[in-house]
Amino acid sequence: MPNLSVRPIQEADIAPLADYWFHASPEFLIGMGVDLSKMPERVQWEQMLLTQIGQPFPEKQSYCIIWEIDGQASGHCNINKITFGKEASMHLHMWQSPSRQKGLGAQLVRMSLPFFFENYSLEVLNCEPYALNPAPNKTLEKVGFQWIKEYITTPGWINFEQPVNLWQLTREQFLQLP
Repeated sequence: MPNLSVRPIQEADIAPLADYWFHASPEFLIGMGVDLSKMPERVQWEQMLLTQIGQPFPEKQSYCIIWEIDGQASGHCNINKITFGKEASMHLHMWQSPSRQKGLGAQLVRMSLPFFFENYSLEVLNCEPYALNPAPNKTLEKVGFQWIKEYITTPGWINFEQPVNLWQLTREQFLQLP
C-alpha cells in the first residue's frame, strides 16, 4: 500500500499543478467538463495559484491541498465559491493516470477534509462533478458525501454547461466519518 499524505499547496507545487492542466489532452479536459475556450493562459493560472498561497484564509478565493503518494505530489483537492463559516465547493484531481482508479482518491479526499472544515469553519461542503465523469462521483460516494440531485449548470469558470451531480457533506457528517 502506498504512503499517502496531504498538505497545503506551496510555491514549488505550482508548476506540476499547472502541468496537469496544460499538458492534458483536450479529450481528458472535456471529459472533466472543461470548456477549452475558457482556459486561461498558463501564466495567468500560475499567478492565480501564487496569489492564493500568500493570502490569509478569509481572503482566499480558492484553497488547495496537495495530495502526495509515496512523497511525490500526485494530485490536488481545492475549494472555491467559499462563504467563510458556511459553505464551499470542492474539486478533486489525480494528476497521473497510473494513480487513478485504485481507491487512493477516497483516502486522499478524507485526509483533505479537515483542512477545509477547520480552516474555513464550514457547515457544508459541496461538490458538483460532471455527471458523465464516473471517477469523482464514485469517490465522493465512498468518502461519505450524500448525493442530493443531478441538474444542468455551468459549475465553474472554466466549464461548459453540463449535467452535474450535487454531492454534499455537512459538518455533522464530517465529524462522524471513520
